[in-house]
Amino acid sequence: MKLPGKTIERLSQYRRILLNCLNTGKTHIYSHELAEILGLTAVQVRRDIMLMGYSTSQKKGYDIHELIDVIGSILDTRKGQNVAVVGVGNLGRAITGYFMGKRSKLNIVATFDTDPSKVNRVIAGVNCYPVQQFDELIKDLNISIAILTVPPDHAASVAESLVISGIKGILNFTSVSLNISSHVYLEEYDMITSIEKVAYFVKKNNSVL
Repeated sequence: MKLPGKTIERLSQYRRILLNCLNTGKTHIYSHELAEILGLTAVQVRRDIMLMGYSTSQKKGYDIHELIDVIGSILDTRKGQNVAVVGVGNLGRAITGYFMGKRSKLNIVATFDTDPSKVNRVIAGVNCYPVQQFDELIKDLNISIAILTVPPDHAASVAESLVISGIKGILNFTSVSLNISSHVYLEEYDMITSIEKVAYFVKKNNSVL
């Protein structure tokens, strides 16, 4: 089953909300409740859940445990996937520390940097290696995903090295758009665009006050 990227984003958001609900002791949830939390329509939530092949006849809503398991069967692999953070500056360190332990099927198993003061150390709970060991460690540690947080002028060359070393997916946090092989999935996070989007809606909201 191959779902659209926006649907996958929403499934991840649903799971996060559902896990939070479990922590509060809640066992069932309605589509309109999920929709309200995420600013969606109940129709959209039901459509996404139906795309996964899940439905419920219970009047008290979706079983949260079951729905988490179904979403996990879509998003996760059985053995899990290993991730590396490349570039251990402030952002790379923060991402590593934040992500650790958040998902059992996605594990940050290595970080990489060029700074001699950082390599061969444990940073944010993860071993940091020199970038010269890409090829060796991506294979040895079975790393399939890289989170890129290097300086912009190094982004293209580092991404190319990662692809050559066998990386299958890159999440790019740099300000440089990458042009990489089509067999590698690329997700680019543009912080400026995101902030400008927020600023636009703040402007629009203020204009009607």
